[in-house]
Amino acid sequence: MLALTKLAAILAVLPAIAFAAPASNLGARDEVDEGTSSVNIVGGEAASAGDFPFIVSLSQDGYHLCGGSLLDENTVITAGHCSYGRTPSRMKVRAGSLNWASGGVQVGVSRIVVHEKYEIPNFANNDIGLWRLSAPIRNSSTISYVKLPTQGFDPAGGLPAVTAGWGITDEYAGELPESLLKVSVPIVSRATCQAAYLDQSITTDFVCAGFAAGGKDACSGDSGGPIVDAASKTLIGLTSWGYGCARPNAYGVYTNVGLFVNWINTHK
Repeated sequence: MLALTKLAAILAVLPAIAFAAPASNLGARDEVDEGTSSVNIVGGEAASAGDFPFIVSLSQDGYHLCGGSLLDENTVITAGHCSYGRTPSRMKVRAGSLNWASGGVQVGVSRIVVHEKYEIPNFANNDIGLWRLSAPIRNSSTISYVKLPTQGFDPAGGLPAVTAGWGITDEYAGELPESLLKVSVPIVSRATCQAAYLDQSITTDFVCAGFAAGGKDACSGDSGGPIVDAASKTLIGLTSWGYGCARPNAYGVYTNVGLFVNWINTHK
């Protein structure tokens, strides 16, 4: 998620295309400026080894951009807005480390696929992409692959969930620690989320999570990273967008992975 004040940093690294102005501080929980580091999740805690063995840091020219999840040894799933217009040869994927800048295994990217109906101006509908790796990332003691839901799965309000990433600690932060953070947030009903976003359409493309009081959320730099069922660690969504970060009555909005399982299996 990103406040309007962060939009300039996004435009500096996205391809030269026309974007509609976000309404009321709406914005993607997007990648960070190439010239800076990113930071961490809002209201969270340090993740431990094994909490998210499938999470990866996506970087461009040595700087963290977005999160993602390993689907298998050759494929990463992330947000469409992290993927659109990217040059694969400039991208790297790091897995098996709590630090985005070091450790684990880092490989290149050979191909990036963005959903054909991704709506670029809104950072919203069909916000999903797949990255094909230039070398396999094998299952190991620190690396495993994320579990997908069944096609059509739609998490109910109240389901305990956890999201993680290397994004900023608040919407106005600038520097970021290297270590992975996580935060527990419940899924909220689509009707509740729609009531919080009266000027946006909360369709079945989206899953929302968070607290009415705010305080815990994903933020800029967490985009594309996973939100999972807290019990089964099944991938529920991909961090996508929202109003600012951790604001009251402004839930985190995630791509509803259950809607896209058939697409994922066709394109990975």
